[in-house]
Amino acid sequence: MTVFATVGTQLPFDRLLAAVDAWAAANPRVTVRAQTGSTLTRFAHMQCSASLDQAAFAAAFAAARVVVSHAGMGTILSACELGKPILLMPRRAVFGEHRNDHQIDTAAEMAALPNVTVIHEARDIGPALTRLLAQPQNTTVGPAQASGALIANRRDFIFAAGPRGMAT
Repeated sequence: MTVFATVGTQLPFDRLLAAVDAWAAANPRVTVRAQTGSTLTRFAHMQCSASLDQAAFAAAFAAARVVVSHAGMGTILSACELGKPILLMPRRAVFGEHRNDHQIDTAAEMAALPNVTVIHEARDIGPALTRLLAQPQNTTVGPAQASGALIANRRDFIFAAGPRGMAT
């Protein structure tokens, strides 16, 4: 069983990675692979790479039983495309993890998807990850299904102007 943690490549997200590493220490029978981005922190219980080329990233994603990530749209879309359960923890500006808190809004909107679990505190990563791994595995690999209304709602959210939307 494999878990893949990915935090993008723009800014460090050690709060998420340290929590996953602590969980990995307590669960040595699970292989944890992490794309760590630019960080000076070393994690002892995960197979870490600062960055992965497209093929390696796709292979790590495909091999994962569960993906743990920041609330980056590319990762969320990849999880939906492959039907993978994804555990999201949005970056927070107050901790210097991003320049603003747009990932909190993104995670709140994406939480309606059937494969998305959202947590906000590092202490919640371990219990959520354990719960997701205990769920029956989806044996029909393929895209997550979404209703037309859900797709329209997400499209409106992405292209809406205003305090919660991303102005275009």
